Amino acid sequence: MRLKLHHLNDSRSVRILWLLEEAGIPYELVRYQRDEKTHLAPASLRAIHPLGKSPLIEEDGKIIAESGAIVEYLINRHAKHLAPDSNAAEYIDYLQWIHFAESSAMLPVLLKIFGEFEKNTGTTLNFLEGYADNEFEKVFSFLDDSLSSRKFIVGDTLSGADIMLGFVINTVVERLVPGERFPNIQRYSQRLKNLPSWKKVQTIESRTE
Repeated sequence: MRLKLHHLNDSRSVRILWLLEEAGIPYELVRYQRDEKTHLAPASLRAIHPLGKSPLIEEDGKIIAESGAIVEYLINRHAKHLAPDSNAAEYIDYLQWIHFAESSAMLPVLLKIFGEFEKNTGTTLNFLEGYADNEFEKVFSFLDDSLSSRKFIVGDTLSGADIMLGFVINTVVERLVPGERFPNIQRYSQRLKNLPSWKKVQTIESRTE
């Protein structure tokens, strides 16, 4: 049975779409569109998983949720070349960065997005703006420094850690801060965007049907 991806536009699901394209894994794409007014996922996703979120994949009769879990599952089963060997020196770096994307990096990004929403709409959300700014600066200065001498986040070749980070990095560069503020992140972002697999993902994402 061909792997099936339940893909929601403008979501973490882009990580899975990118991994599938990069690794050349055959898949069936089932599209879902956010509501134009609320920007929420459609209720139809709840028929697949109780949380009603994306990404979700189906393979061999099993449904798997959570982008990080899906990335690790797919790499282990279909794309071992996208992760260092567990005995390699860089494996610990790989593990840390692949989880950094959802743990350390994502929270300040979300808080900054909520802050921008407040400014643009006049709605007060009380999302600890000072904390968000400080945490954002700390986390992304660390990432920028870490990228100063690297082509990709774990050395010279693309890995699952880059696929996890790409979604966060794209949000930061395009929506939150000018590229010159974090020059190494800006260069890294452009390097990812130049990959044929990423370009194909953007073409797929731009379609509405």
